[in-house]
Amino acid sequence: MTKTTFDANGKNRQAAPLADLRSILQWLDLPPRLMPAAELVLLRSHLESLRAAAGTTQQRARALERLYTRSTTVIADLLPTLTSDLALPVPRNARRLVRNVLDLLQTLADETLAPLAEEGPGPGPRQSPQLALARGLHVLAQQLMVSHMIASPVPLGAWQRLHQTYATAQRLQLHAAAPKGGSRSLQNVYHAAVLLGCAQPASMTPREVLFLAACFERFADQLEPLVATATAAPGNFWIDPARDLPALSSLRKQPPETAPLHGFSCTRLCLLLNAQIAQLNAGRPPQELDLPDFAATPAGRGVLGRLAARWSDSGKRRFLRRRQSQRMLLSAGVDRIWQLCSQGEAANAVVSTWMISNESPDGYAVMHVSGNTGVLSVGDVAAVRAEAEQNWQICLVRWALSENPEHLELGLQILAPTAVPAILAQRSDNAGTEYLRVLILPEIPNLRSGQSLVVAAGALPKERTKMLLIVEGKNLSVREVNSVSVDEQTGSVEILSIEPDQNPF
Repeated sequence: MTKTTFDANGKNRQAAPLADLRSILQWLDLPPRLMPAAELVLLRSHLESLRAAAGTTQQRARALERLYTRSTTVIADLLPTLTSDLALPVPRNARRLVRNVLDLLQTLADETLAPLAEEGPGPGPRQSPQLALARGLHVLAQQLMVSHMIASPVPLGAWQRLHQTYATAQRLQLHAAAPKGGSRSLQNVYHAAVLLGCAQPASMTPREVLFLAACFERFADQLEPLVATATAAPGNFWIDPARDLPALSSLRKQPPETAPLHGFSCTRLCLLLNAQIAQLNAGRPPQELDLPDFAATPAGRGVLGRLAARWSDSGKRRFLRRRQSQRMLLSAGVDRIWQLCSQGEAANAVVSTWMISNESPDGYAVMHVSGNTGVLSVGDVAAVRAEAEQNWQICLVRWALSENPEHLELGLQILAPTAVPAILAQRSDNAGTEYLRVLILPEIPNLRSGQSLVVAAGALPKERTKMLLIVEGKNLSVREVNSVSVDEQTGSVEILSIEPDQNPF
């Protein structure tokens, strides 16, 4: 008999004779490696070997518990690496690391939930069904979250298995309580994972996904059960446990009449989010609201605001999409767009080629064809134009999908048909003057009554409303403006409504 091991890409290969249980326990007694990524393949190999290893049921259960603890610790240590401003598409090395994480989680779920399907009591004590289900749900939820973090499609069957595992917990009447030694009920773990799927994670950065996952762990009890066939309304969702799909909005898709479905409402959670946003804007620290520290950042407040608005909205598309196959050029980032708008073709900005898959009056879905995309992320500002045109449209990257390093799709929302490059002058901490590149978006009749300012996230002090803008055209002009409101906050940019200052400096 041989032991199954895996190469750097996570593929099976035959290796040395199967290690016995003692070898697995001896390896677990060793201190963890300094590089957590190096443990992923070995952990998966030992998990695969455990079921066939010689030993009693009690010994294998104890070994499985230690492997579970070691695996979840290693993955928790790796999460900060996965959230560190990954450029899209995710590089090969990072994607290989994520693939090893997902494979380990898959194997861990298989081994954790396997005892539930075994018949007979067996010799010695077994892991309690509640603990096995709790750990299985946690691992499956982690698998979905990690996929969301890299804008990748979730593993095939992951949603269905999550639904069915929770259905088993309900059937055994174990879902409402936390297992011994745990702090969260099985229902809470399941609902938190479902809520993250309802939040459209493709429209978030890795840090925003991790932030919302932590929020839902704390506030998943705000979810309200409903009859799946209840009246369609904002924030209402339904789940078909037999299908490999996340929860679906009742406004986007009506539930079938003949199926055992589950429904729930996010209305109460949405009210809580709005209250938390108001208190954050008033200066209350996130710790007092039981929110992660990330909530104090512009990106944190922005993602909470977008989520609350999304679950309060009708969910109807304003415009029909039209299939398209035209190519366009794209450049992302305030600095690059500033160069394009100020220098035109002479600008030394990174530009890549994309194909429009569909379009509507308010945006595009595009697929990367060629060229260096540079640093690109959800929430960034982008400039696009058809290859035969001259003017650059200003857009916001709303979502991203990437199945592999060679594949990247974006959803772009049009902000303005053009932009005016400007310099924002402001006092710096060392009593000097700091100059920032910004973009002025023109007013658009019937859509935006005034001008807007696009600035890098966190560049402006929260309390500052007066700004001095220097615009260089045929003549140099200086504008004194006031910030009226913050229309959009992401991890990359802030978009402010501005108006001329009636009381100059």
